[in-house]
Formats: sequence, structure tokens, C-alpha cells
Amino acid sequence: MGAMSQVTAASPRRSSRVFHKMRVQAQGRGHNGKKFRETCETVVVNGHGGLLMLKHEVDNGEMLVITNPETQEEQECRIVYLGDPSDKGQRVGIEFLTPAPRFWGVEFSDTSPTVHSSAVH
Repeated sequence: MGAMSQVTAASPRRSSRVFHKMRVQAQGRGHNGKKFRETCETVVVNGHGGLLMLKHEVDNGEMLVITNPETQEEQECRIVYLGDPSDKGQRVGIEFLTPAPRFWGVEFSDTSPTVHSSAVH
């Protein structure tokens, strides 16, 4: 055997994903370094972040502040995924700096039976 082994199984998600379209306010720095604020829509959300459609071009690893207009709650998040730009904008994956399952106003069900399992394998 070599010094490193390959793992092919994907690790389970920390929380379930929900297709949920809602408007949120996003603010941060664009690809050009200039500050921006825009109203955008979510595509998919979970307790640890979500996927947004942004018009502004941003960089992976940059920070954003997302505001829920219903509650005025703000969450700091990091950009962890950039999709291909399109005429509708760019899919941007965000991860909250601290988990916030109630931020989106959605109840998340835990669909992974291994998350709460105390069995030893």
C-alpha cells in the first residue's frame, strides 16, 4: 500500500438542502475590489449556507454579509463556490461563519441517519 489512501465516498452533508427561492440583500466586495450591495435570490439553502444568484462578480474565499429582509437578521459568510457566469448572474455558494439553521425561515429535516448515530463501527 502507498503512503496515502484514496477516499471515494463523499462525506455526508452537515444539514439537509432545501430548494427555497427568497430575496436577500448581499453586500461585499466585487471582483474589481469595489464594495457592492445587491438584492439577489437564493436557489438552495441549508443550515450552514446556501446557493445565491449574484449579478456582481465575486472571488472565491471573499466574505459577504447576507441580510434576511423579513427579519433584518445578518449573517457573515464566506464564498466557497463559483458557478459559471450567465445572463441571469452567477451561482455563488456561501458558507455561514457560524451555523444559522433558522436564518432562512425554513425547517430542515435531518435526512442522514448517521449524523445522530452513536453506534461504533
